[in-house]
Amino acid sequence: MNNNIATWFELPVTDMARAKAFYREVLAAEFKDEAMDPFQMAIFSAEDGAVSGMLVLGDGYQPSQTGAVVYFNGGADLSAPLDRAVSQGGSVLVPKTPIHDGDCGYFALFLDSEGNRVGLYSPA
Repeated sequence: MNNNIATWFELPVTDMARAKAFYREVLAAEFKDEAMDPFQMAIFSAEDGAVSGMLVLGDGYQPSQTGAVVYFNGGADLSAPLDRAVSQGGSVLVPKTPIHDGDCGYFALFLDSEGNRVGLYSPA
């Protein structure tokens, strides 16, 4: 049994090419394109056993600033992916912020190219 509580996520998009370009730049993400009529999907590459997910375009998938928040690994310095998010048309909602004075790491929130509120986490 997998010990991860989260096992998959789906981020709604309205422009697949724009969303893939955004996440390629911000997170250095790679994708595997899939289609399951009538949905277009771009699956984030991940190591075997790692939690992953996809960008999805189709009816019933609407980007939102108020829904669930997915947190991505922001690497050693959250300012780098936040700067890349802004340069790709996103915006910073919450800058790098310590969790319990930094004892539990740091988080930030940004708005992606599609209008989704997305989080970043860093241990330092």
